[in-house]
Amino acid sequence: MATKHKAPVDRLTLIVLGVFIILTLVTGIVLFNVARDVFKSWAATPLDGIPLETRSESNPTLSGDVVLQPITGPKADPWDGKNRVTILFMGLDFRDWEAGEVPRTDTMILFTLDPVSNTAGMLSIPRDMWVNIPGYDYYKINQAYYFGELHKLPGGGPGLAMETVKQFLGVHINYYAQVDFEAFVRFIDEIEGVKLDIEEEIEVVIIGSNQKIKLYPGRVTLPGDIALAYARNRYTEGGDFDRARRQQQVVIAVRDRILTFDMLPLLLSRAPVLYRELSSGVRTNMTPDEIFKLARLALQIPEQNIKRGVLGTDTVEFGISPDGLDILKPIPDKIRLVRDEIFTSGGPVGPVAVAEDIKTLMEVEQARVSVQNGSSTPGLAGMTSEWLREQGINVVEETNADQLYRNTTIFLYNGKPYTVRFLSEVMGLSNPRIFNRFDPNAAYDIVIALGSEWADTNPMPK
Repeated sequence: MATKHKAPVDRLTLIVLGVFIILTLVTGIVLFNVARDVFKSWAATPLDGIPLETRSESNPTLSGDVVLQPITGPKADPWDGKNRVTILFMGLDFRDWEAGEVPRTDTMILFTLDPVSNTAGMLSIPRDMWVNIPGYDYYKINQAYYFGELHKLPGGGPGLAMETVKQFLGVHINYYAQVDFEAFVRFIDEIEGVKLDIEEEIEVVIIGSNQKIKLYPGRVTLPGDIALAYARNRYTEGGDFDRARRQQQVVIAVRDRILTFDMLPLLLSRAPVLYRELSSGVRTNMTPDEIFKLARLALQIPEQNIKRGVLGTDTVEFGISPDGLDILKPIPDKIRLVRDEIFTSGGPVGPVAVAEDIKTLMEVEQARVSVQNGSSTPGLAGMTSEWLREQGINVVEETNADQLYRNTTIFLYNGKPYTVRFLSEVMGLSNPRIFNRFDPNAAYDIVIALGSEWADTNPMPK
């Protein structure tokens, strides 16, 4: 009897499966598990929507180490396949797109997988959380993406959003994935909807229209547009907190849909057309090879090992911002407990960024500090550097400033707010001069330009 050979999956099909992985944030990992053994190489024809850095009309070959984002996107911290890996998922606010404005984030979910404990987790962060955005003081967390895009910072909106969440929670982030609503709806329709258990009656509005639909308690199968409306609805008693739980419910439902039904033949058959439609709606600094590694891990994690958490009413206080907006002020100890439950299998991951011990937070940041003499006093930078090292500051350079300064001035190149605060306190800078020059590629994170007053008023031993 003749042996049947499995037909190889071409390169374009694998990219489509990668897009599916990102859309559901490794909920569709079964697709990669089936395809990875037959994947060798592919050459795809140029597509208008493709977001890859190195595609060109003359060289359309796509390799496994090409990231699925514009060249201006943030660099990833590659995962070694052995330790915990974390991905920040972001959905953008449709109302901003509709108004033609720079978008804010409408959704933020932090996903994590741990190969050691064979667990995964997801933590939803409310859009109104009041946090320090590096270089911009305190704002709602959904503004981070906006500032990064508006001011064309290195890494753009995703880069600043990742850094903001990292500093807020004290959790290392390897990658990001950004999904537009149209891509999400299209994907849900391709897997023929998702099955959800509706717990109570809810009215949803289809995005982009005024159509209202009532959903009643019970098990239902929702198409993409209604599933999105269900996940985005904020107008229930729990507001954003209820919405965060519904979003996680939809993510698990997508995973279950793909694992329960044999969707692979259908998705493979539609791969070329789907890629054209979906590629422009997804951005990530992951490569296909990195997605493969995530897929292999995620496939081994049973649903009961997937932890879910929301920074809910028990972790915040309701408040009003200086400009009169409703905000959520984090309660440090409560947030730390939720974070550690999701991101550890034993013991805390480290101090959360809203903790009270500023020296501990400064030490965790490991900021690289350049001390520069902006006065006419010889050796001031060297003496100050030695003293600051005794205080625990990571001084990596001591040199002369490019000009003379009357007052000591701090230049912030990479978001390290707790080091800046600690420096201000230990140096007695009651009203410090701080300038933001955000550049994650700089050789140091903070520059202290010592002014002429520092030699006479500093607290260093004489």
